[in-house]
Amino acid sequence: MEIQDITDRSPGTVQERDGDLGCCGYILVFLSGCLVILLFPFSLIGSIKVVREYEKAVIFRLGRVVSGGAKGPGLFCLHPCIDDFKKVDMRTLSFDIPPQEILSKDSVTVAVDAVIYCYIFDAVMSVCNVQNAFESTKLLAATTLRNVLGTKNMAEMLSDRDSITQHMKQILDVSTKPWGVTVDRIEIKDVKLPRQLQRAMAAEAEASRNARAKVIAAEGEHNSSRALKQASDIIAQSPAAIQLRYLQTLNTIASEKNSTIVFPLPVDITSSRLNY
Repeated sequence: MEIQDITDRSPGTVQERDGDLGCCGYILVFLSGCLVILLFPFSLIGSIKVVREYEKAVIFRLGRVVSGGAKGPGLFCLHPCIDDFKKVDMRTLSFDIPPQEILSKDSVTVAVDAVIYCYIFDAVMSVCNVQNAFESTKLLAATTLRNVLGTKNMAEMLSDRDSITQHMKQILDVSTKPWGVTVDRIEIKDVKLPRQLQRAMAAEAEASRNARAKVIAAEGEHNSSRALKQASDIIAQSPAAIQLRYLQTLNTIASEKNSTIVFPLPVDITSSRLNY
């Protein structure tokens, strides 16, 4: 007695299961056809089915998938008593991955939640190779999220989300292909850090900003001192420039509405009078 290997999950396995129905199978198909003719038109009520534009119907005849793959959209016929079918939604569906407690590579515990978008590209494989294609994909995505982020540092989780999601998509595509499912997109919604770590990062950022502010202020003082020294050197070379600067200073003082202004005499004037 030959034992069939039930662990074969290759994409072509499902399509090959539908071969010869056997003698009894063909007899039952013939009897079903006779039943349709005898009970016509009442048999049409149970034999004609409709699937919507975004659906496919996987038909099973005596437990085997009917040749030709999934049917639809539109009308299709079933053989009474020997046919059964299952509808498959072919639209892109989105699922929220619950927040996952993840220990990063640098030993920081973070809570990460994400959303996954996927669709079924082969209705027969999604029915025959897995019990619930979308739920299995959701669980696999949660496991993959923990495994991938566990190899990343906290800084990489916060700044390198695109490469992380692309890596996750590649892993999921390999695993979900035998299920007839394709992962269209993965997005990391939020990375929640512990409160103590948030306060530490805020203090570090504030200290960094204060340090940059002090450096900028010191550079400003240095540039101001250099400009003042250059101006004093230029003024020292011309006595007239000193007098003009002196008059400009008096004009500035007068504009401040002081009641009393003292005008000191230049030193060179007093010295000239003493000589006289």
